[in-house]
Amino acid sequence: MSGSVSKKEQLFALVSANPYVTQQELADALHLSRSAVAGHIAGLIREGRILGRAYMFPETRAILCIGGANIDRKLRTAAPLRMGTSNPVSQHESYGGVARNIAENLARLGVSAALMCAIGDDASGKGLMNHAKSSGIDTSGSLHVSGACSGTYTAILDHSGELVLALAHMELCELLNRDFLISRRSQLNAAAMIVADMNLPPDSIQLLMNEALVNNKPLIIVAVSQPKMARLPAVLNGVRLLILNQAELEQRLVTRFSSHEGIIGGCLQLQAQGVTDVIVTLGAEGVIFTDAKRGLPAQHLAAHQAEVVDVTGAGDAFAAAVCWSLHQTPDDMQLACQRGLQLAALTIKTETSVLQTLDATIFNEG
Repeated sequence: MSGSVSKKEQLFALVSANPYVTQQELADALHLSRSAVAGHIAGLIREGRILGRAYMFPETRAILCIGGANIDRKLRTAAPLRMGTSNPVSQHESYGGVARNIAENLARLGVSAALMCAIGDDASGKGLMNHAKSSGIDTSGSLHVSGACSGTYTAILDHSGELVLALAHMELCELLNRDFLISRRSQLNAAAMIVADMNLPPDSIQLLMNEALVNNKPLIIVAVSQPKMARLPAVLNGVRLLILNQAELEQRLVTRFSSHEGIIGGCLQLQAQGVTDVIVTLGAEGVIFTDAKRGLPAQHLAAHQAEVVDVTGAGDAFAAAVCWSLHQTPDDMQLACQRGLQLAALTIKTETSVLQTLDATIFNEG
Protein backbone atom coordinates (compact mmCIF):
# COMPACT_ATOMS: atom_id res chain seq x y z
CA MET A 1 0.00 0.00 0.00
CA SER A 2 2.81 2.41 0.88
CA GLY A 3 4.40 1.85 -2.56
CA SER A 4 1.08 2.57 -4.27
CA VAL A 5 0.64 5.78 -2.32
CA SER A 6 4.20 6.81 -3.10
CA LYS A 7 3.69 6.29 -6.83
CA LYS A 8 0.45 8.27 -6.74
CA GLU A 9 2.16 11.16 -4.98
CA GLN A 10 5.03 11.04 -7.47
CA LEU A 11 2.48 11.15 -10.27
CA PHE A 12 0.71 14.08 -8.63
CA ALA A 13 4.02 15.97 -8.45
CA LEU A 14 4.68 15.35 -12.14
CA VAL A 15 1.20 16.51 -13.12
CA SER A 16 1.61 19.59 -10.91
CA ALA A 17 4.80 20.48 -12.77
CA ASN A 18 3.24 19.88 -16.20
CA PRO A 19 -0.58 19.70 -16.39
CA TYR A 20 -0.33 18.71 -20.07
CA VAL A 21 1.87 15.65 -19.52
CA THR A 22 0.56 12.57 -21.32
CA GLN A 23 -0.27 9.29 -19.63
CA GLN A 24 2.50 7.57 -21.61
CA GLU A 25 5.03 10.12 -20.40
CA LEU A 26 3.87 9.52 -16.83
CA ALA A 27 4.09 5.76 -17.33
CA ASP A 28 7.65 6.03 -18.66
CA ALA A 29 8.77 8.39 -15.86
CA LEU A 30 7.33 6.24 -13.08
CA HIS A 31 7.98 2.83 -14.65
CA LEU A 32 4.30 1.99 -14.53
CA SER A 33 1.84 0.58 -17.03
CA ARG A 34 -0.59 2.93 -18.76
CA SER A 35 -3.46 1.23 -16.92
CA ALA A 36 -1.78 1.85 -13.55
CA VAL A 37 -1.29 5.53 -14.44
CA ALA A 38 -4.95 5.78 -15.48
CA GLY A 39 -5.96 4.23 -12.14
CA HIS A 40 -3.93 6.75 -10.15
CA ILE A 41 -5.34 9.65 -12.18
CA ALA A 42 -8.87 8.38 -11.64
CA GLY A 43 -8.16 8.23 -7.92
CA LEU A 44 -6.86 11.81 -7.85
CA ILE A 45 -9.96 12.98 -9.73
CA ARG A 46 -12.25 11.16 -7.28
CA GLU A 47 -10.43 12.87 -4.41
CA GLY A 48 -10.90 16.26 -6.07
CA ARG A 49 -7.14 16.87 -6.19
CA ILE A 50 -7.16 17.24 -9.97
CA LEU A 51 -10.11 17.87 -12.27
CA GLY A 52 -9.22 15.87 -15.36
CA ARG A 53 -7.41 16.95 -18.49
CA ALA A 54 -5.52 19.19 -18.59
CA TYR A 55 -5.40 18.33 -14.91
CA MET A 56 -6.89 21.51 -13.47
CA PHE A 57 -6.00 22.04 -9.81
CA PRO A 58 -7.99 23.05 -6.73
CA GLU A 59 -6.95 26.69 -6.97
CA THR A 60 -9.16 26.96 -10.05
CA ARG A 61 -12.04 24.91 -8.65
CA ALA A 62 -15.51 26.35 -8.80
CA ILE A 63 -17.94 27.28 -6.09
CA LEU A 64 -20.82 24.97 -7.02
CA CYS A 65 -24.35 26.29 -6.48
CA ILE A 66 -27.11 23.67 -6.45
CA GLY A 67 -30.84 24.39 -6.48
CA GLY A 68 -33.33 26.79 -8.00
CA ALA A 69 -33.13 28.54 -11.37
CA ASN A 70 -36.25 30.17 -12.73
CA ILE A 71 -37.87 33.17 -14.33
CA ASP A 72 -38.54 35.99 -11.85
CA ARG A 73 -41.70 37.98 -12.42
CA LYS A 74 -42.04 41.08 -10.24
CA LEU A 75 -45.36 42.88 -10.04
CA ARG A 76 -45.22 46.20 -8.21
CA THR A 77 -48.37 48.04 -7.24
CA ALA A 78 -48.69 51.69 -8.18
CA ALA A 79 -50.44 52.50 -4.88
CA PRO A 80 -50.97 50.77 -1.53
CA LEU A 81 -52.19 47.21 -2.14
CA ARG A 82 -55.93 46.65 -1.80
CA MET A 83 -57.06 43.06 -1.26
CA GLY A 84 -60.11 41.66 -3.00
CA THR A 85 -59.92 43.96 -6.01
CA SER A 86 -57.79 44.73 -9.06
CA ASN A 87 -54.56 46.67 -8.45
CA PRO A 88 -52.68 48.54 -11.21
CA VAL A 89 -49.11 47.23 -11.36
CA SER A 90 -45.89 47.50 -13.30
CA GLN A 91 -44.17 44.26 -14.34
CA HIS A 92 -40.53 43.29 -14.67
CA GLU A 93 -39.10 39.89 -15.70
CA SER A 94 -35.57 38.61 -15.17
CA TYR A 95 -33.64 35.42 -14.56
CA GLY A 96 -33.75 34.28 -10.94
CA GLY A 97 -33.72 31.43 -8.47
CA VAL A 98 -31.70 31.36 -5.26
CA ALA A 99 -28.88 29.11 -6.48
CA ARG A 100 -28.80 30.82 -9.88
CA ASN A 101 -28.71 34.31 -8.36
CA ILE A 102 -25.89 33.32 -6.04
CA ALA A 103 -23.94 31.80 -8.94
CA GLU A 104 -24.31 34.95 -11.05
CA ASN A 105 -23.21 37.18 -8.18
CA LEU A 106 -20.17 34.95 -7.64
CA ALA A 107 -19.28 34.98 -11.33
CA ARG A 108 -19.51 38.77 -11.41
CA LEU A 109 -17.25 38.88 -8.34
CA GLY A 110 -14.63 37.09 -10.41
CA VAL A 111 -14.53 33.57 -8.97
CA SER A 112 -15.17 30.36 -10.87
CA ALA A 113 -18.87 29.59 -10.39
CA ALA A 114 -20.91 26.57 -11.43
CA LEU A 115 -24.65 26.02 -11.37
CA MET A 116 -26.40 22.66 -11.00
CA CYS A 117 -30.14 23.11 -11.55
CA ALA A 118 -33.07 21.56 -13.41
CA ILE A 119 -34.69 23.36 -16.33
CA GLY A 120 -37.23 22.48 -19.01
CA ASP A 121 -36.69 22.49 -22.75
CA ASP A 122 -38.95 25.53 -23.13
CA ALA A 123 -37.87 29.02 -24.17
CA SER A 124 -37.44 30.03 -20.53
CA GLY A 125 -35.05 27.16 -19.85
CA LYS A 126 -32.98 27.88 -22.94
CA GLY A 127 -32.86 31.54 -21.99
CA LEU A 128 -31.76 30.69 -18.46
CA MET A 129 -28.90 28.54 -19.68
CA ASN A 130 -27.75 30.99 -22.34
CA HIS A 131 -27.76 33.86 -19.85
CA ALA A 132 -25.84 31.81 -17.28
CA LYS A 133 -23.19 30.85 -19.81
CA SER A 134 -22.86 34.43 -20.99
CA SER A 135 -22.34 35.45 -17.35
CA GLY A 136 -19.42 33.03 -17.06
CA ILE A 137 -21.25 30.31 -15.11
CA ASP A 138 -20.48 26.64 -15.79
CA THR A 139 -23.83 24.92 -16.33
CA SER A 140 -22.50 21.57 -17.56
CA GLY A 141 -23.85 19.72 -14.51
CA SER A 142 -27.44 20.91 -14.90
CA LEU A 143 -30.39 18.66 -15.71
CA HIS A 144 -32.42 19.32 -18.87
CA VAL A 145 -35.93 17.85 -18.69
CA SER A 146 -37.72 17.24 -21.98
CA GLY A 147 -41.32 18.42 -22.17
CA ALA A 148 -41.19 20.27 -18.85
CA CYS A 149 -41.83 23.90 -17.99
CA SER A 150 -39.00 25.73 -16.29
CA GLY A 151 -39.58 27.21 -12.85
CA THR A 152 -41.11 30.60 -12.11
CA TYR A 153 -41.09 32.92 -9.12
CA THR A 154 -43.73 35.62 -9.01
CA ALA A 155 -43.20 38.37 -6.44
CA ILE A 156 -45.88 40.93 -5.59
CA LEU A 157 -44.28 44.09 -4.25
CA ASP A 158 -46.06 47.03 -2.70
CA HIS A 159 -45.60 50.58 -3.95
CA SER A 160 -42.52 51.01 -1.70
CA GLY A 161 -40.78 47.91 -3.09
CA GLU A 162 -41.35 45.61 -0.10
CA LEU A 163 -42.39 42.01 -0.70
CA VAL A 164 -46.09 41.33 -0.01
CA LEU A 165 -46.46 37.83 -1.44
CA ALA A 166 -44.36 35.39 -3.47
CA LEU A 167 -45.52 32.41 -5.53
CA ALA A 168 -42.88 29.82 -6.42
CA HIS A 169 -43.28 27.08 -9.03
CA MET A 170 -40.14 25.02 -8.40
CA GLU A 171 -41.26 21.41 -8.88
CA LEU A 172 -38.39 20.59 -11.27
CA CYS A 173 -36.03 20.90 -8.31
CA GLU A 174 -37.52 17.64 -7.01
CA LEU A 175 -35.56 15.92 -9.81
CA LEU A 176 -32.29 17.07 -8.24
CA ASN A 177 -32.57 13.98 -6.08
CA ARG A 178 -30.00 11.74 -4.44
CA ASP A 179 -29.52 9.56 -7.53
CA PHE A 180 -29.00 12.63 -9.71
CA LEU A 181 -26.38 14.05 -7.34
CA ILE A 182 -24.57 10.71 -7.25
CA SER A 183 -24.44 10.83 -11.07
CA ARG A 184 -22.67 14.20 -10.73
CA ARG A 185 -20.30 13.07 -7.98
CA SER A 186 -17.14 14.00 -9.90
CA GLN A 187 -18.32 17.60 -10.13
CA LEU A 188 -19.32 17.62 -6.46
CA ASN A 189 -15.90 16.31 -5.48
CA ALA A 190 -14.13 18.85 -7.67
CA ALA A 191 -15.88 21.88 -6.17
CA ALA A 192 -14.01 24.19 -3.81
CA MET A 193 -17.23 24.93 -1.92
CA ILE A 194 -20.84 23.78 -2.29
CA VAL A 195 -23.75 26.18 -1.84
CA ALA A 196 -27.14 24.44 -1.74
CA ASP A 197 -30.52 26.09 -1.50
CA MET A 198 -33.39 24.31 0.18
CA ASN A 199 -35.38 23.77 -2.98
CA LEU A 200 -33.51 20.44 -2.98
CA PRO A 201 -35.27 17.28 -1.76
CA PRO A 202 -34.42 16.19 1.81
CA ASP A 203 -32.41 13.15 0.68
CA SER A 204 -30.23 15.39 -1.49
CA ILE A 205 -29.51 17.74 1.39
CA GLN A 206 -28.61 14.77 3.58
CA LEU A 207 -26.27 13.38 0.90
CA LEU A 208 -24.46 16.71 0.58
CA MET A 209 -24.06 16.88 4.36
CA ASN A 210 -22.70 13.33 4.55
CA GLU A 211 -20.19 13.96 1.79
CA ALA A 212 -19.12 17.30 3.25
CA LEU A 213 -18.20 15.44 6.43
CA VAL A 214 -16.25 12.76 4.58
CA ASN A 215 -14.46 15.15 2.22
CA ASN A 216 -14.01 18.04 4.68
CA LYS A 217 -15.55 20.36 2.10
CA PRO A 218 -17.35 23.57 3.11
CA LEU A 219 -21.11 23.20 2.63
CA ILE A 220 -23.29 26.29 2.90
CA ILE A 221 -27.07 25.81 3.01
CA VAL A 222 -29.36 28.72 2.17
CA ALA A 223 -33.00 28.60 3.30
CA VAL A 224 -35.62 29.66 0.76
CA SER A 225 -38.94 29.74 2.65
CA GLN A 226 -40.67 28.73 5.87
CA PRO A 227 -42.49 25.71 4.36
CA LYS A 228 -39.24 24.24 3.03
CA MET A 229 -37.53 24.35 6.42
CA ALA A 230 -39.05 20.90 6.92
CA ARG A 231 -36.50 19.61 4.39
CA LEU A 232 -33.62 20.27 6.75
CA PRO A 233 -32.51 17.12 8.62
CA ALA A 234 -32.75 16.97 12.39
CA VAL A 235 -28.98 16.55 12.74
CA LEU A 236 -26.90 19.16 10.91
CA ASN A 237 -23.42 17.67 11.05
CA GLY A 238 -21.49 18.58 7.92
CA VAL A 239 -23.01 22.04 7.46
CA ARG A 240 -20.35 24.75 7.62
CA LEU A 241 -22.91 27.55 7.52
CA LEU A 242 -26.69 27.85 7.51
CA ILE A 243 -28.15 31.15 6.26
CA LEU A 244 -31.80 31.82 7.08
CA ASN A 245 -34.11 34.61 8.16
CA GLN A 246 -35.87 35.04 11.51
CA ALA A 247 -39.15 33.52 10.33
CA GLU A 248 -37.31 30.45 9.01
CA LEU A 249 -35.40 30.12 12.27
CA GLU A 250 -38.69 30.28 14.18
CA GLN A 251 -40.17 27.66 11.85
CA ARG A 252 -37.24 25.34 12.49
CA LEU A 253 -37.31 25.70 16.27
CA VAL A 254 -41.10 26.10 16.64
CA THR A 255 -40.44 29.21 18.73
CA ARG A 256 -41.14 32.93 18.45
CA PHE A 257 -38.31 35.37 19.14
CA SER A 258 -38.95 38.92 20.29
CA SER A 259 -35.36 40.03 20.89
CA HIS A 260 -31.85 39.70 19.54
CA GLU A 261 -30.94 37.73 22.65
CA GLY A 262 -33.64 35.20 21.83
CA ILE A 263 -32.39 34.86 18.26
CA ILE A 264 -28.85 34.32 19.53
CA GLY A 265 -30.22 31.55 21.73
CA GLY A 266 -31.87 30.04 18.64
CA CYS A 267 -28.52 30.09 16.83
CA LEU A 268 -26.95 28.20 19.71
CA GLN A 269 -29.70 25.59 19.44
CA LEU A 270 -28.86 25.09 15.77
CA GLN A 271 -25.18 24.76 16.62
CA ALA A 272 -26.11 22.10 19.17
CA GLN A 273 -27.79 20.26 16.28
CA GLY A 274 -24.47 20.12 14.42
CA VAL A 275 -24.11 23.18 12.18
CA THR A 276 -20.80 25.03 12.61
CA ASP A 277 -22.10 28.58 12.10
CA VAL A 278 -25.43 30.33 11.58
CA ILE A 279 -26.38 33.65 10.01
CA VAL A 280 -29.88 35.00 10.68
CA THR A 281 -30.87 37.83 8.37
CA LEU A 282 -33.17 40.46 9.87
CA GLY A 283 -33.97 42.69 6.88
CA ALA A 284 -33.56 46.35 7.77
CA GLU A 285 -32.22 45.35 11.20
CA GLY A 286 -29.13 43.68 9.77
CA VAL A 287 -27.91 40.20 10.74
CA ILE A 288 -26.99 38.07 13.73
CA PHE A 289 -24.16 35.61 13.20
CA THR A 290 -22.09 33.08 15.10
CA ASP A 291 -18.32 32.74 14.76
CA ALA A 292 -17.38 29.27 15.97
CA LYS A 293 -14.15 29.08 13.95
CA ARG A 294 -12.68 31.93 15.98
CA GLY A 295 -14.46 30.97 19.19
CA LEU A 296 -16.28 34.30 19.43
CA PRO A 297 -19.81 34.88 20.80
CA ALA A 298 -22.72 35.55 18.45
CA GLN A 299 -22.89 39.15 17.28
CA HIS A 300 -25.27 41.61 15.63
CA LEU A 301 -24.37 43.80 12.66
CA ALA A 302 -26.61 46.64 11.57
CA ALA A 303 -27.79 46.88 7.96
CA HIS A 304 -26.52 49.62 5.65
CA GLN A 305 -28.89 52.50 5.08
CA ALA A 306 -30.27 52.31 1.54
CA GLU A 307 -33.25 53.59 -0.40
CA VAL A 308 -35.34 50.56 -1.30
CA VAL A 309 -36.19 50.13 -4.97
CA ASP A 310 -36.72 46.35 -4.94
CA VAL A 311 -35.80 43.87 -2.19
CA THR A 312 -35.93 40.84 -4.53
CA GLY A 313 -32.49 39.27 -4.77
CA ALA A 314 -31.01 41.13 -1.79
CA GLY A 315 -30.88 37.98 0.33
CA ASP A 316 -29.19 36.06 -2.48
CA ALA A 317 -26.68 38.88 -2.93
CA PHE A 318 -25.94 38.75 0.79
CA ALA A 319 -25.41 34.98 0.66
CA ALA A 320 -23.18 35.25 -2.42
CA ALA A 321 -20.94 37.88 -0.83
CA VAL A 322 -20.66 35.77 2.32
CA CYS A 323 -19.66 32.72 0.25
CA TRP A 324 -17.18 34.79 -1.79
CA SER A 325 -15.62 36.19 1.38
CA LEU A 326 -15.35 32.80 3.09
CA HIS A 327 -13.75 31.42 -0.07
CA GLN A 328 -11.11 34.15 0.23
CA THR A 329 -10.85 34.26 4.05
CA PRO A 330 -12.37 31.02 5.41
CA ASP A 331 -12.46 31.84 9.12
CA ASP A 332 -13.57 35.50 9.22
CA MET A 333 -17.35 35.39 9.58
CA GLN A 334 -17.62 39.04 10.61
CA LEU A 335 -15.88 40.20 7.45
CA ALA A 336 -18.12 37.90 5.40
CA CYS A 337 -21.26 39.40 6.96
CA GLN A 338 -19.99 42.94 6.47
CA ARG A 339 -19.45 42.24 2.79
CA GLY A 340 -22.83 40.54 2.54
CA LEU A 341 -24.61 43.55 4.00
CA GLN A 342 -22.71 45.84 1.65
CA LEU A 343 -23.74 43.95 -1.46
CA ALA A 344 -27.34 43.53 -0.25
CA ALA A 345 -27.63 47.31 0.23
CA LEU A 346 -26.38 47.93 -3.29
CA THR A 347 -28.74 45.33 -4.73
CA ILE A 348 -31.94 46.74 -3.18
CA LYS A 349 -31.21 50.06 -4.87
CA THR A 350 -31.76 48.46 -8.29
CA GLU A 351 -34.69 46.80 -10.07
CA THR A 352 -32.61 43.73 -10.99
CA SER A 353 -32.15 40.66 -8.81
CA VAL A 354 -28.39 40.78 -9.41
CA LEU A 355 -26.41 44.03 -9.47
CA GLN A 356 -25.34 44.37 -13.10
CA THR A 357 -22.33 46.59 -12.36
CA LEU A 358 -20.98 44.19 -9.73
CA ASP A 359 -17.31 43.30 -9.45
CA ALA A 360 -14.97 42.54 -6.55
CA THR A 361 -13.72 46.14 -6.35
CA ILE A 362 -16.86 47.06 -4.38
CA PHE A 363 -15.20 45.50 -1.32
CA ASN A 364 -12.01 47.54 -1.62
CA GLU A 365 -13.28 50.34 0.63
CA GLY A 366 -12.80 49.76 4.31
